Amino acid sequence: MPHSANDIDDLEQELKSKTEIKREMHELQAFAQKLVEMSKHQRSRLPLSDDLKEAMVVADKITNKHEALRRHIRHIAKILLETDLAPIHQALDVMANKHQQETAKFVRLESLRDELIEKGSTAIEALLSENPTMERQKLRQLVRHASKEKKAEKLGKHYQNLFAYLKENS
Repeated sequence: MPHSANDIDDLEQELKSKTEIKREMHELQAFAQKLVEMSKHQRSRLPLSDDLKEAMVVADKITNKHEALRRHIRHIAKILLETDLAPIHQALDVMANKHQQETAKFVRLESLRDELIEKGSTAIEALLSENPTMERQKLRQLVRHASKEKKAEKLGKHYQNLFAYLKENS
C-alpha cells in the first residue's frame, strides 16, 4: 500500500498503458513537427530552452533530408517530454490571436475618436494626461475639424487623420 505522494505518482506511472504512452509521444512528435515548420522569426518569439533552440538549428539544416528530419523530430519530442510546455503553448496562443488583438485595438481607437468628437475638451484633456507625448494643439485641431465634418455628415479627410494620429500616438 502506498504511503506517500511519491509512491502514488509512481503507481500512476506504472498504471499508464503502453497505448497511452505512445499516444502522448505521437502528440509530442506532432507538436515538434509544428515547431520545426515554423519560421525562424516565429520561433524566436517562443520561450524555448537552449536544448530546443540547438535542436531547431539542426532541424533547419536537415529539412531536405526526410528520414534524418523524421528521426530528429523524435529527438525533439523527447526533449519536449522533459520541458514545461505551458509557456510555449501560451506564446503560440498569443501569436494566433494577434489578429483578434489588432481588431480590438482598432475598435478601441474608433470609440476613442468618437468620444473625443462628442465630448471635446474634457476628453482631450483626459487623453493628454494619459499620453503626455501627444501634441495638444494638433489634437485639438484634428478634433475640431473632424467634429465639423461629422456635423456636416460628410466624414472624410480630417476624421481619418484624427484616427491615424490616435493610432500613431496611443
